[in-house]
Amino acid sequence: MNLSLHGNRVSTVALPIPGPGRGSARRVTFIGGEMTLAIRTVLCDLLGIEYPIIQGGMAWVATGELAAAVSEAGGLGMIGAGNAPPEVVRKEVHKARSLTSKPFGVNVYFMSPYTEQVIDMLVEEKVPVVSTGAGNPGKYVPRLKEAGAKVMSLVASVNLAKRLERAGVDILVAEGMECGGHIGEIATMPLVPQIVDAVGIPVVAAGGIYDGRGLVAALALGAVGVQMGTRFVCAKECTVHPNYKRAIIEARDRSTVVTGRPTGHPVRVIENKLARQFLELERKGASKEELEALGVGKLRAAVVDGDVEYGSVMAGQVSAMVKKEETCREIIEDVMNGAERVLARLSEIRAGSPVFR
Repeated sequence: MNLSLHGNRVSTVALPIPGPGRGSARRVTFIGGEMTLAIRTVLCDLLGIEYPIIQGGMAWVATGELAAAVSEAGGLGMIGAGNAPPEVVRKEVHKARSLTSKPFGVNVYFMSPYTEQVIDMLVEEKVPVVSTGAGNPGKYVPRLKEAGAKVMSLVASVNLAKRLERAGVDILVAEGMECGGHIGEIATMPLVPQIVDAVGIPVVAAGGIYDGRGLVAALALGAVGVQMGTRFVCAKECTVHPNYKRAIIEARDRSTVVTGRPTGHPVRVIENKLARQFLELERKGASKEELEALGVGKLRAAVVDGDVEYGSVMAGQVSAMVKKEETCREIIEDVMNGAERVLARLSEIRAGSPVFR
């Protein structure tokens, strides 16, 4: 398409990004000989968002305020239902709707005792995007789709990805073990391309993604976008206790540990006194029941009460990269601008220029 803008010749083209059948493209606009770039993928069209960035639906952390701020900034904001009853989640949905007219979603935790009731509420409220974790949403997919929702499921293995594709979900989030909170056993780099190759629906990469470098890497692996959690915990619009944010900002590269493996539900957290208690009990062969009892109420203690020593400070390995509080808009702009810088650098390398930076 060719246009004229203030006497300058304008051309817009779409260039493909690797990932067969994924519909990814860079929209390249030439204005008066200068080039501006915007990464847009099929995820943007599928969810009605501007940028291929999803904010993780973290329990106790991902409130209506945070979800609305991310959506207003052009990404997809998510509310984390966690173990909350449906009326609590409904209030967060209403809060988000009062703050944005853009699409947002709710993450449903399938180990919650309120899963069925929360799904009923989301159908009633016609929430546009529903993501699921820690279970198979198959029996709920038809109802959610009839209500107009896009269904997105977190997966940590190829077999589960295939099963959920057959169940009819629209998008898969391939979540590597670098992420915070509940994790699988495969890292993002090997997990994403295996799932991309195994399914025929869009795949989003999650786990260990902080900036534009992570976004470009995800696209190179065949994903259509990224989901980020830890960096958004330190967004100014996030309502977690300041101590929680400070624990992330002060973290170093080896500050996170994984607890709970003997229970079958491993969790990545920032190491503190509680984490060391868990690890010591695990070494002594404590029962699953004993370990689970130790964890009850500990996420709330950290997020709400600010107890970062005896609370569960769930955060990913990118914690060491988070250096300050920023607005959601600043975070998303930094990711997108950083991605363009990486792509420009790769273009130089492809052209044969000796680039090292």
